Amino acid sequence: MANRLYRLYRFLQRENVIKLLGVILVIVLGSGYLIASFEPGVSFASGLWWSIVTLTTVGYGDISPSTAEGRVLAVIIMFFGIGLLGILSASLASMLITMRIRENRGMEASRVRDHIIICEWNYRARAILKELRSDPQTAESPIVLIADIEEKPVDDANLVFVRGVVHEESLTRANLQEAATVIILGDDAMEATARDAKVVLTTLTVESLNPQVYSVVELVDKTNEQHCRRANANEIIVGSELNSHLIASAASDHGISRIISELLSSRYGNELYSMPVPEQLVNANFLDAFISMKSEHNTIVFGIQKGRGGDFISNPDGGYQLAATDYLLVISKDRNPRKPR
Repeated sequence: MANRLYRLYRFLQRENVIKLLGVILVIVLGSGYLIASFEPGVSFASGLWWSIVTLTTVGYGDISPSTAEGRVLAVIIMFFGIGLLGILSASLASMLITMRIRENRGMEASRVRDHIIICEWNYRARAILKELRSDPQTAESPIVLIADIEEKPVDDANLVFVRGVVHEESLTRANLQEAATVIILGDDAMEATARDAKVVLTTLTVESLNPQVYSVVELVDKTNEQHCRRANANEIIVGSELNSHLIASAASDHGISRIISELLSSRYGNELYSMPVPEQLVNANFLDAFISMKSEHNTIVFGIQKGRGGDFISNPDGGYQLAATDYLLVISKDRNPRKPR
């Protein structure tokens, strides 16, 4: 907190706002004292009030100078007020514009918490951002983008842009220490081997700076998956492998790609979600949970995850007993399913 106040003070000092406010304060105190000296029956406190009202050219008229000295002082204060307030307004406007420009150009450090960091900007990052904003859980969540581009690529009030190559300094500016999730994408400007090597290096940096953050990593070549695992990546997605599986499935079962796309997208129909086991279903068997979720919430349970980010059991036996730490993997229209109407 003290560091932020000091940075604000330094910024105001750099923009000469501190000096301007000091001049205004001196004029208010001086004119308040003088008007109290010139005008009979006017106290110093009333003089300060008159000085502020006159300086801002509001002119309530509750205190009107009757002496020649007081009137001359009033004229001087009114002329000074027009100039000083104009300069102050221009300085504040310039500050706001400068701050907005610096934010759009990624020159400011992030101060958000429990946020998602996206490393690199490409067509996949754009699609990821669109999906995150379509999901009610992350629609308003703070997201920080680190990318070596000229300015903020999209108009999103909750997106903070940090300009630069993804390394320790830019990750620190993105407030990695207080981030919840980091998405590490490949740099499309590099060939596949160098691209994956950079992803592994970024993962090592992220995990060394904040071992508690959940890291989602994108790779081109599956042979590099072991390197990411050694770097302690929490989740590794190999794009070529996923594409190959999807193409093969589409060749065997026509139309399956459209079904998978709908289930993976937050923008269309039902979606895949993981959710904690409801309290009333703890220690129940899988078949009872399946029937209960379908009949009460119109939600299909197709698997179990052993803890957040844990092992996945698809279509478990009907007698499988649900633990309190398990997560249900479901197909639903809502992350928090309600009773159907």
